[in-house]
Amino acid sequence: MLSWQQALQRLQEGNLRFAAGDAGFDGAGSHERRRELVTGQNPFAIVLGCSDSRVPAELVFDQGIGDLFVIRIAGNIVAPSQIGSVEFAAESFSTPLVVVLGHTQCGAVKATLSEIVRPTEQRSPNLRAIVERIRPALESLVHTELSRDPDALMHQAIRSNVRASVNQLRHGSEILERLCAQGGLRIIGAEYSLESGVVDFLDDVS
Repeated sequence: MLSWQQALQRLQEGNLRFAAGDAGFDGAGSHERRRELVTGQNPFAIVLGCSDSRVPAELVFDQGIGDLFVIRIAGNIVAPSQIGSVEFAAESFSTPLVVVLGHTQCGAVKATLSEIVRPTEQRSPNLRAIVERIRPALESLVHTELSRDPDALMHQAIRSNVRASVNQLRHGSEILERLCAQGGLRIIGAEYSLESGVVDFLDDVS
């Protein structure tokens, strides 16, 4: 059983390989690996990431089938179903690490910023539900000096949204709170750069 520190190191090392164009996962071995996983799974990390097609967690962290328990939703938001999925993996597999993975140029964050500045009634109720979950983390940023610098505003908004999701997981579930308090689980935030391929972990991971 890995500690959360060991799990994090494994992700960091995998991302370094990916960003350098030296990914080591060999898909040719997946047939044997699939057979091994028929009777169960033991993912070493849980990743709550965005649905964006450019941010596939297994590739970004250079991991194979069965290594990561991945939950993807636009804007890496946290709703009851996402919390339940994290609870399931953390309890069922004793997975020690949860990473909320945002990314640069996030469309859901951009749409939320636009909605705050220029409200519209044209979005579907389902799309609006995503925007409304992101909105509280971004609203105060729009009324600061960042509003004069769109790039800086977007940068801070993406990270604020990640931190809000981390906070919701840390404090929105009795199960996850208990596991964190007992030292068996760590929940951290991260941002993936579409430009460089590098994942920047946002929390104190010492």
